[in-house]
Amino acid sequence: MTTVIVAIPEPRATALAAELELEGVSVVAVRPRSPLPLPAGVEAVIVPVTRSALSPDLIAACDRAGVRVVPLGDGDTRLLARFGLSAALPAGAAGWEVAETLAADAPAPVERPSAPPHRITAVWGPHGAPGRSTFAVQYAVELARAGRRTALLDADTVAPSLALLLGLTDDAPGIAAACRRAELGALDETELTRLASTVETSGGDIDVLGGINRPSRWPELSASRLQETLRMCRRWTEETVVDVAAAFDADDEATYDLAGPRRHAATVTALREADSIIAVGSADPLGISRLLRDHAELRRLTSPTPITVVVNRVRPGPLGIDARGQVRRTLERFAGITDVVFLPHDQRAADAALLHGRPMADVSPRSALVAAVRRMAAGPLTAATAGSSRGSSRGARRPRPEPAPRGA
Repeated sequence: MTTVIVAIPEPRATALAAELELEGVSVVAVRPRSPLPLPAGVEAVIVPVTRSALSPDLIAACDRAGVRVVPLGDGDTRLLARFGLSAALPAGAAGWEVAETLAADAPAPVERPSAPPHRITAVWGPHGAPGRSTFAVQYAVELARAGRRTALLDADTVAPSLALLLGLTDDAPGIAAACRRAELGALDETELTRLASTVETSGGDIDVLGGINRPSRWPELSASRLQETLRMCRRWTEETVVDVAAAFDADDEATYDLAGPRRHAATVTALREADSIIAVGSADPLGISRLLRDHAELRRLTSPTPITVVVNRVRPGPLGIDARGQVRRTLERFAGITDVVFLPHDQRAADAALLHGRPMADVSPRSALVAAVRRMAAGPLTAATAGSSRGSSRGARRPRPEPAPRGA
């Protein structure tokens, strides 16, 4: 039911209010002089076309409250145009005519798109420093630039580096403290905010949970602790980017005591809890070989989580002419990976980021590498990505054998 205020002179005001009630329109007030102030819940006001009634204060109040203005009378049309109002109804319009106008002008219900779900993205890469930590930092910055509240977690128990890359101290509580609080059942959104370090970047603020400052502390990031921490992070922030180590050793249960801690439990847990995985490899024969060897095991361990393959440091030096084509053909031939994201090699931007302890977007905003990561962050990592990296390896037709790059 539409609720209105009738603000026209008497005796027509009372009569029009009674007619509107018969038409199913709820009249909350009859105010012959001014409808201000507007009570809560009012959807429209009916006013005469006069300069005293159609004042800037009334129009501003209606705009702020989302209240429609229905003018009555044969007044100044320029006054209506000044405030962007539609043509006025006749001064003697019956109640049913006003009710039809209210029904015709009622805005159609707008289906607002649902907000994207809170996601956890694990950034993994094989041994050999393919640039996964540098990519994780820049990817988190671009997610924050897109308007998403973003957190960056260092779950690398072998060579944690996010704190140093961002110029933070490695003595901060970080993810180890969050895991300890999670084991005690005392971890919530407020506690995560207290433990995190806020880093101001060109894309917006990101919350950083630094890693352990010594590799010997790896038992602090046990599977159960990290699992509970990641599940709380899903409620805490919209985007959680987790940097993990290269080794996951899915078969270490066969070689260690079942009751003991797992050396790479943090990596396995982060990969299994992630909604999407970004596998970063280096564009050289050794890097592509390592990526091919570990990709099958990674896919088996995390199925059916979608995996996006990113080839970093693309340059003609190690692969010769048509580096992208050689990498693409090799990945498709040996792993069935048909969709690959290529990141150009920009040593100058990487050196500047290391020198200043800042993301590359802050020190080299025009870098081609920054632009490539920004385009990648703008696209959804959803089922389309899963079909490109994971599904294609199962049903893809084996192409005709082609020469592989040297060393792959």
